[in-house]
Order: sequence, then structure tokens, then C-alpha cells
Amino acid sequence: MTEIQPYESALDAVPGAHPYPRTSRYHDAEIGIHRLPDGTEVRYAKRRLLPPLPDGDEVHPHTVAAGERPDLLAQRYFGDAGQWWQIADANPVLDPRELTDEAGRAIGIPLGDGDGGFLRRQP
Repeated sequence: MTEIQPYESALDAVPGAHPYPRTSRYHDAEIGIHRLPDGTEVRYAKRRLLPPLPDGDEVHPHTVAAGERPDLLAQRYFGDAGQWWQIADANPVLDPRELTDEAGRAIGIPLGDGDGGFLRRQP
């Protein structure tokens, strides 16, 4: 009878397997391996570079209202609060909190890239 391996062991046995789900901002990040002096391998996500900013026709304009946050906007537009990073990637900010810290600010909500960044509904 075949022994069932824990998820981590099974994942290590599959070449090219990726530890992050398709909806994660790290899904496309390259996985590196660091070897400790005792030979233990530590896997890590290598640096994630931001994609180019989308063109105007690839975003839905949104005017920030008082009290909005990136995670709330992601829930509203994508149905998943964890997708806030897609909104941050689509706007030129260093800190995601800058997206919503000022009511009246115009930001872009990405319309879709084929990997889950789809506008669920328009307000």
C-alpha cells in the first residue's frame, strides 16, 4: 500500500509545483532555495516586480469615498478582499493605504488580466 505524504512533502516531489494559489500576488514569483550550513533547504519567494501600469481602457475609474479601504474595494469589485493587491498594482502608489487615505481621489480598478483580476460588478 502506498503511504500518503503530507502536502509539503508531496509538493516538494512535484517539479515546478508552486506553493501559492493562482489568486496570490506571489503566484508568478520565482521560488528560490537557500541551503543552510546543515544542508536544510529553505524555500522562499524571490523578489516580485510590479507589472507595468495598465492603460486607461484597462481600468474602471473609481472615486474614493470617506472610509473606503483597498480590501473593501477588492471585496466590492472582485468578490475577494484578499485581491486588494491588484488595485494597488494598477495605481502608482508606494503604500496601498495611499489609495484610499483621501476622499475624492480618483483611482483605477483593473478590469481583468485572465488570472482572477476581474471586475465583478460596477457600482
